[in-house]
Amino acid sequence: MTDLTQSPYNLTIAEINFIKNKVTNMSLAAKIGQLFFVIGEDEDKRDLTKFIQKYQPGGIMYRPDKAQKLQREIAVSQKASQTPLFVAANLEAGGNGLLSEGTWFGRPLQIAATDDEKNAYNLGYVSGYEAKQVGGNMAFAPIVDLDLNFRNPIMNVRTFGSNKERVLRMSDAQIKGFNTNRIIPVAKHFPGDGVDERDQHLLSSINSLSADKWMESYGQIYRHLIQNGLPAIMIAHIMQPAWERRLQPGIENKDLRPASTSKLLTDGLLRTVLHFNGLTITDATPMIGYNAILPRSEALPATINAGIDMILFNKDIDEDYRFVTASVKSGRISMTRLDEAVTRIIATKVAQGVMDTENNLCEPASPDIDLKLSAHKKMAKKVAQESVTLVKDRDKLLPITPEKYPRVRLVVLGDTDDGGFKEGGKVTAKFKEKLEGKGFKVTVFDRKNLDFKEVFEGGVQYEKDQFDLAFYVANVETASNQTTTRLDWVHLMAADAPWFMRSIPTVFVSTCNPYHLFDIPMVSTYINAYTGNDVTIDALLEKMMGHNKFTGQSPVDPFCGQFETHL
Repeated sequence: MTDLTQSPYNLTIAEINFIKNKVTNMSLAAKIGQLFFVIGEDEDKRDLTKFIQKYQPGGIMYRPDKAQKLQREIAVSQKASQTPLFVAANLEAGGNGLLSEGTWFGRPLQIAATDDEKNAYNLGYVSGYEAKQVGGNMAFAPIVDLDLNFRNPIMNVRTFGSNKERVLRMSDAQIKGFNTNRIIPVAKHFPGDGVDERDQHLLSSINSLSADKWMESYGQIYRHLIQNGLPAIMIAHIMQPAWERRLQPGIENKDLRPASTSKLLTDGLLRTVLHFNGLTITDATPMIGYNAILPRSEALPATINAGIDMILFNKDIDEDYRFVTASVKSGRISMTRLDEAVTRIIATKVAQGVMDTENNLCEPASPDIDLKLSAHKKMAKKVAQESVTLVKDRDKLLPITPEKYPRVRLVVLGDTDDGGFKEGGKVTAKFKEKLEGKGFKVTVFDRKNLDFKEVFEGGVQYEKDQFDLAFYVANVETASNQTTTRLDWVHLMAADAPWFMRSIPTVFVSTCNPYHLFDIPMVSTYINAYTGNDVTIDALLEKMMGHNKFTGQSPVDPFCGQFETHL
């Protein structure tokens, strides 16, 4: 059984006795309920009190919504729960991970580009402070994956880069920021995303490193965090075949499993080899990467038996509860294993200050909300100034000024809602307004209404008669359930592509994916801005106009290992 006197719990005998008594006296339904980490329900669509009382979940994870509404919903849910709830959100890039009006502080890769741990601390602090205002107590962050494959469509700007030492420095600092506001950090995505070029939302992806290479990289990251008292880890729908083969020589390919259903990777690698004693939570189980391996009726008990304590999200919640209940009653999930999982859940809540030994919620949200948005924006502005990275300026097109390039054609790529759970940072209107405010005459390329003459007949002079500078912005956000974050030109003649870049000054800026040089290697001027929030766009334009220096340091290889991207 779990040793609650050891890290990350470090509980007293009195606290341990409370937890043991509570687990002993819980009904079977209450214990099973604690295993589930459900999606936050909307008060306009569901009776929250009845929902909580019926399912008795251990935690709730919310998508962004208005602060006042969330505060009310969380308070109602906590009041209805027999055991105080974990209340989590993806606090990866700021308080906007929970609150629609929260601070979009900056994506992790942008923070890493400053190479300053203070900014990573502030990311955790700002996110945690704003979440705490409405009753949040857990962050599904930091992301401690390594961005080792530029083709991966889901990670890149969500990581702190490809260097493990930088990932560790930034993750440590972000966790300290969370801890300042008593927000529980949940590091993700074990055993490590960023190696495969595919997305675990769509299939069980593969961390294909050898066992030794894994231990030298991801393994060192997790070992460090565990030794520093990390309380919780998210387990992904990602395979690590080399470690399963090392732990079970002769295992057949058909028996390899993603970590979310693998006893070898969770009980074996994470708990036995790396000595993790804390709470484990799956990544979202509606993902295809979870459901494609085993029938769901088999996958859910396999998850618990693998040594994982909580199941994130449901397909049909009643069906999922039936699957787990039937597995417990049949003995497929033993009562010993069930009690172990519930013990870790309750112990984490006690150790992390969610509940006390009187079974009370320790920190109900204040009725007054003070998000301190103005102060947090200043911190984000500092990150923006320090992070924007000039990758190349071959023909010395910078600085740009209205005198030098009075007429600007603005071409924005990827500024859409397509894809799952994006941060919604559309930038077309922002760039147009800000450029015009600085004295440029801006025309926006309209993908939906193509100029027939330009596409099929116009030459260089035709373009020169219309603009002096082509200003490209790629806002191709990472998002679940999309297979690529590559540049996707208008399919008719690649009508929006800068075929004229050797004749007309052309600059290219990415506000997300740092690897677009792979698709436009011959462009003269390329800049990575990492985040499409207002403060970053402001900082970018100031630097492009020569008012401030570029100081950002790329946390990854923006040249994608290709010779032609340097030309």
